Amino acid sequence: MPRIETQTLAEHRDWRRNQLIEAAASIALESGGAAITVAAVAQRAGLSRTSVYEYFGSGSELVADLVIDELNSFAETLNSAVADCVDAQCIVTCWVKGALTYIADGRHLLAKALNATAMPQSRAQHIGMAHRALMAPLMKAVTDLGVKDAHRALAFIQAITDASTKRIESGHDAENEIAYATAFCINGLMVN
Repeated sequence: MPRIETQTLAEHRDWRRNQLIEAAASIALESGGAAITVAAVAQRAGLSRTSVYEYFGSGSELVADLVIDELNSFAETLNSAVADCVDAQCIVTCWVKGALTYIADGRHLLAKALNATAMPQSRAQHIGMAHRALMAPLMKAVTDLGVKDAHRALAFIQAITDASTKRIESGHDAENEIAYATAFCINGLMVN
């Protein structure tokens, strides 16, 4: 029987699950999301394949949980970026800056590596909730600014950050891209 490395069984399960998630993340960063298999993760974590199945029903469930964890981490970053804001313009500004700084720092590479990986339908709701959590601070800010079609405004902000992401990834100066994208979003919202 394997030795428990923590004080409680629940802590051990959390520790082991995180170990598997970290193994999957390193595989994705090195070789892409398609390289994440139960066998590869088990080997990287130094466990048997059956041990992986104690935590995840399949390799695609493991990838889905990795995506959810990554989205939750990104949401925490964005929530921290807007935490000190007292008005809606500050929230939009800090959200865009936080999102693009995350990109410029390379912290998005895991999500990018997993982007084309098929996710199980059983995790679609959780992934959708994690995506909505990313946009939650913006939804309130856009509404507070009096924007009539908040969903369209969010789609435009997302499109601007996506375009800026591509420019940052292709070597354009991150600080300039962040400043321009932020100003563009704020000015666009005022057109309402």
